[in-house]
Amino acid sequence: MLTFENTTFGYNGHSIVKDVNLNITQGEFNFLIGKSGAGKSTLLKLVYADILPTSGNINFLQYDYNKLKNKNIPLIRRKIGVIFQDFKLLKDRNIFDNLAFVMEVTNTPKSKIKKRVDEVLADVGLTHKKRHLPEQLSGGELQRAAIARAIINEPMLVLADEPTGNLDPETTAEIMEIILRIYKRGTTFLFATHNYDLVNKYTFPVYKIENQKLLKMR
Repeated sequence: MLTFENTTFGYNGHSIVKDVNLNITQGEFNFLIGKSGAGKSTLLKLVYADILPTSGNINFLQYDYNKLKNKNIPLIRRKIGVIFQDFKLLKDRNIFDNLAFVMEVTNTPKSKIKKRVDEVLADVGLTHKKRHLPEQLSGGELQRAAIARAIINEPMLVLADEPTGNLDPETTAEIMEIILRIYKRGTTFLFATHNYDLVNKYTFPVYKIENQKLLKMR
């Protein structure tokens, strides 16, 4: 599904990640660990084509990033959901409208939008908060909303960028339960975190970014 081949990204002569090789198969759950600033977010940005490799290559499904045309980037992003640590919800819209907006930009019919938004809100346990603004939600509720937004277009791959980084242990456990439920339905995950204790609770493959390199830990 996703491969990195000797992929390097940097600017002004400074590499952030260097000679990365990675092969993710559909249906896998992989952890990506490393210290803050090690390059985890950079790796995820490369996957959803927010940035492109300085050298080497990335292939996602049928897309070769060295031959990527601008018109294909939105098509790639429709197949990828991203859960951000800082949520990135629109502050002037309620939760329902935040999720609906994601589908509106892909010209989804309104009748389908309402049904799908209600489905994902129920999935993450936020139906009762759908008319609330982001500022009215707790951190855990905001992350539930961010997960709902990431999965609303039924992506094949979800990238999670420190989704539990600002949460207490109890809320982290609740968020992980939701994420694992989505994974078990067949969605591929690449989950970036610096929380080694969290990673050690599971048996999934673990990759570590250290000194610009990607190492497989297990």
